[in-house]
Amino acid sequence: MKNITNKINKYLAFISLAILVLIPLVLLLIKSVLPEGSFTGIDSFLILLDSKHQKILWNSLLLGFGVIVGSTLIAAPLAYTMARTDIQRHRWIDVVLIIPFMTPPYIGAMGWILSMQPNGYVEQMFPFLSSITPLFFSYFGMVLVMSLHLFPFVYLIMRNTLANIGGRVEEAAIVHGGSFSYRLRKVIIPLFLSGYSMGALLVFVKTIGEFGTPVTLGNQIGFYVLTSEIHRYSSTWPIDYGTAAILSTMLLGISMTVWYIQQWMVQRRHDRVVSGKGQTVVRLKLGKYRVLAWGYLMMVLILSIGVPYFSVVSTAFLKVQGDGLSFSNLTLSHIETLFKDSDGLSALTNSIWLAALAATISVTIGIWIAITVTKRRGKVVNAVDFLSLAPNTVPGIVIVVGLILFWNAVWMPLSVYNTWMMLVLTYVVLYLPFTVQNIKAIYGQLGDSLFQAAMVSGANKFYQLRTILLPLLIPGILAGWMMTFTISMRELVGSLILRPPNMHTTATFIYSQFEQGSSALGMAMALISVGITTTFLVVLEQIKYKSQMYRY
Repeated sequence: MKNITNKINKYLAFISLAILVLIPLVLLLIKSVLPEGSFTGIDSFLILLDSKHQKILWNSLLLGFGVIVGSTLIAAPLAYTMARTDIQRHRWIDVVLIIPFMTPPYIGAMGWILSMQPNGYVEQMFPFLSSITPLFFSYFGMVLVMSLHLFPFVYLIMRNTLANIGGRVEEAAIVHGGSFSYRLRKVIIPLFLSGYSMGALLVFVKTIGEFGTPVTLGNQIGFYVLTSEIHRYSSTWPIDYGTAAILSTMLLGISMTVWYIQQWMVQRRHDRVVSGKGQTVVRLKLGKYRVLAWGYLMMVLILSIGVPYFSVVSTAFLKVQGDGLSFSNLTLSHIETLFKDSDGLSALTNSIWLAALAATISVTIGIWIAITVTKRRGKVVNAVDFLSLAPNTVPGIVIVVGLILFWNAVWMPLSVYNTWMMLVLTYVVLYLPFTVQNIKAIYGQLGDSLFQAAMVSGANKFYQLRTILLPLLIPGILAGWMMTFTISMRELVGSLILRPPNMHTTATFIYSQFEQGSSALGMAMALISVGITTTFLVVLEQIKYKSQMYRY
């Protein structure tokens, strides 16, 4: 009976994920070869050969490679400093360096635009830079903003890789007469390359799939990429889902190709770092160079956190932005207007309950999937595991277009599309991997002794679930809920394309206010949104900590 139940459970899980993830992506691929309802084969992709779409494709690739270089240049000195010098003992630096990635990309881009625009905050505080600030509104500015957002990926991987290359490896090379350049070429770089390639891959895929910065800064300077064009074709009249599907398939193909190349490169290398007891890493004492290290860290923090958040806060509290920075120009009227304005207050409440509902549903599915796939083997189980994590490797706008094609199909009996339920569904699909991964990490570590003892004592399955399993899974459940709620609150691409008429979320409200020139209200909303999500994170982190203390 137990085997039959497990079998039914895993097939139900596969069917559910097929509906949520697999079928929308399959329909996307079908639509790309059937843009007009009839088979055109490779002919449908001929639109990619015209100069306009070739330039867009080239822009996406150029942006991806540029951000890899930019994020590496930013992260490399920090990674070396934290892995190989005595500054490593300041562990709070790792926490602070994650803040840029936790900041919504479109808010960061808007903050930079407000700072660097003519008579912006940079020119007001440093008038001598007025000849330089126009350079920001170019490809260089796009790369800078996105590199400052994504460099934490590369930093963490580079730092961990350098820390794992122990001092004994280099000492052995020194004993055998190896010069610094030889050690760098034969020891450090080969052991460093595999880990770094993963970080570079993540940055490239996230860059070409990023929507917030291209649709704000990119559209403003005329630097169009695949994501901004997909959005235009799927949301601007005349709507062309066929071309949107073709461009989405191209974006998906690039992402999958890069993943394959990276995996192939890693599998071809067999470098191993000697580790275990006695492994040491020599910490370099910076001495007089300590000032340079701290100065570089402060510069990175100012650029990645200080500039965007200063712009957000200043814009939210300035009475008249054109009157400049002064105490007499400060006001709380924008915050008050936001809470009095029915659209702003409605957008805020919509985001809170939509994100909370999506996080709760995602956690519920995550518990089910984690129990289904963890500690089990088989083709169906592997398929369930793959589909539950697939949205994390596919650009968000690609999934959104696939969901449109599926839930807006003429044969779809459910009236989900063009309602608030479509937003919740989109959030669940996009961020399900976060809940599954967090819950799997906890469930995979649980032994069977407690459950066996409960069975011997006559406890039924429901009692075991309520009194043993769920309490033990609480840390993973809370972590998954927090991540899904936080990211859903700030989600832009799905909210912008799929929101029902006359329904705003915080992200779409901020975007629309910025586009209409009412940046003060938009930044006030951004400030409140970030404050709410931060408060939720702190409160739930305390609950998670108390639950762990209770367990032990």
